[in-house]
Amino acid sequence: MEHIAANGLEFACLTDGPDDGPLALCLHGFPDSAHTWRYLLPELAAAGYRAVAPFLRGYAPTSLAPDGRYQVGALVQDANALHEVLGGGDDAVLIGHDWGALATYGAVAHQPGRWRRAVTAAVPPTASIGMSLLTYAQLQKSWYMFFFLSPLAEAALPLDDYAFLGDLWRDWSPGYDGAWDVARVKESIGDPERIVAAISYYRAMWDPTLQVPELADEQAAALLPTPKPTLYLHGSDDQCMLLSSMGSPLDFMAEGSEVEVVDDAGHFLHVERPDLVNRRILDFLTAECT
Repeated sequence: MEHIAANGLEFACLTDGPDDGPLALCLHGFPDSAHTWRYLLPELAAAGYRAVAPFLRGYAPTSLAPDGRYQVGALVQDANALHEVLGGGDDAVLIGHDWGALATYGAVAHQPGRWRRAVTAAVPPTASIGMSLLTYAQLQKSWYMFFFLSPLAEAALPLDDYAFLGDLWRDWSPGYDGAWDVARVKESIGDPERIVAAISYYRAMWDPTLQVPELADEQAAALLPTPKPTLYLHGSDDQCMLLSSMGSPLDFMAEGSEVEVVDDAGHFLHVERPDLVNRRILDFLTAECT
């Protein structure tokens, strides 16, 4: 594990591949950790990429945000700052799942010159979701986001050794045994300060007073169409973001973008069906180079 200072934080990162290879930055989501990229990192490395998967701000071993900023604009800034520190150049690619997907949309839109291509999973462009977020079916699945706005969340999540986190994995990816992954998540956010950091992402999303003016451009960029070719992947059985809520992602992504529904996979599709997902990602990233 490497430690990389960027944007005022120290990021712990899982890495693989040659130091002189093009950067492939992989961003995780919630409740998740950099370890869910364990199947993709060696594949990226074998293809010549310098693969880097940071633990996001607030997720141990990465430091807590010293300024308390957990809005998506801060994640956008982190991604572009990591590119700068790692010397990514204009051939870098950005890969994001869940919150990492939102950060990816924003980072590419805010500073498109840094990124050649992007891959996102499990959360489509916000404009594509649109009013689908407010359908009864999706609201049933999104209850946790609104619960996290309550001070009761701090009391509920630690109960029974943070069983809440494992329950989300079980519900969101039916039939997948996520015990190993959940154990890594508990290592990362299984203490009071860290769990508050993780749910602060959601609080900052809904509460404009938690979005600082200095990050207004980065925050807005996360809502813009993605200006570089992007592959969007969605599990057919995702019980967090329903397939019916996906909308039309291609309407909000650049020419050359692609969308694929991964059969027999839920929200954590990259660990549920890594062979298929990894192959699809590598094919997309290398398509214009063949």
